[in-house]
Amino acid sequence: MKTITLYVVDDYLLTRIAHKKYFANDENFKVIGDFQNAEDCLEQMKKTPADIVLMDIELPEMNGIEATKIIKEKYPKTKVIMFTSYENEERILASLACGACGYILKNNNETNLKKIIKMVASGEFWMDLEIAKMAFSSIPTPNIKDLENLYENKKLRNSLTERELEVLKLLIEGKTNSQIAKEIIISTNTAKAHVGNILNKLAVEDRVQAAVKAVRANLF
Repeated sequence: MKTITLYVVDDYLLTRIAHKKYFANDENFKVIGDFQNAEDCLEQMKKTPADIVLMDIELPEMNGIEATKIIKEKYPKTKVIMFTSYENEERILASLACGACGYILKNNNETNLKKIIKMVASGEFWMDLEIAKMAFSSIPTPNIKDLENLYENKKLRNSLTERELEVLKLLIEGKTNSQIAKEIIISTNTAKAHVGNILNKLAVEDRVQAAVKAVRANLF
């Protein structure tokens, strides 16, 4: 088996020392660099790209997710594994969207870490079970009766701003522009403008159609 070369990016010195010691006596792995920030890692990547980068998320300047995106774009053969203490849903999704091939927590035992690195190096993907549950829990519920518009409702909701959603909810309640304006403390003209934007985005002709479409789409 080819020796897997590693970069370790973590602002905590003891973590980097522990990794170098852990991999030192295993001929299957070689730590060829460790860095306290992403910038130094990216600079070294220009000279010698590693097979695997163990990337922390919280770093002094550029964060690990941003660095992962750059590595993915410039060095597609290098695999990035997010190695972090954070179980944040948004960070998980952002990491995956930016090209991470794995997301594991620092409480993984050392034997698992080597196994995961080998898997990712061979082209597989890895997520801790609890992390996977968090990531998949954010997948929106599809409209399974319409294969052509499985996520139309999600698209409709995302097309509206938070303020427009607020106005739409009041519109569904049958409130007039002046009542909406008084409710959310804006001018009547502003309320009217929001309603106009909502009609355009929902592709309907009047307030009643907008209310009906919003209710059918379960926007609230």
